[in-house]
Amino acid sequence: QVQLVESGGGLVQAGGSLRLSCTVSGRTLSAYTVAWFRQTPGKERAFLAAISWRDANIYYAETVMGRFSISRESAKNTGYLQMDSLEVEDTGIYYCAATLYNGIFYRAATMYDSWGQGTQVTVSS
Repeated sequence: QVQLVESGGGLVQAGGSLRLSCTVSGRTLSAYTVAWFRQTPGKERAFLAAISWRDANIYYAETVMGRFSISRESAKNTGYLQMDSLEVEDTGIYYCAATLYNGIFYRAATMYDSWGQGTQVTVSS
């Protein structure tokens, strides 16, 4: 397992942007996928995007494609989620998660065995 710490959440107006960071430590990251999820009250954690650390292969959920961008900076052991054109419906707790990468991107939260503590994003109208 790896340890993950999110940062960068906050309050933003609709149409604005935020960049979330996920600092990862503990193991050889090249073997992992790092993903972002969003959780809102009463709902399960929803997959947003994932990136393979070694090759930077990327996979997006349809709901955020074109608005969110995932990336990673290997030298800093940090992953990012750039969120543009934010909508009120994007409000929630954002988590980064990691799992071993085998060439397949998983959307199910149960497939990820390491999680950060979450960071709150609130989008106001």
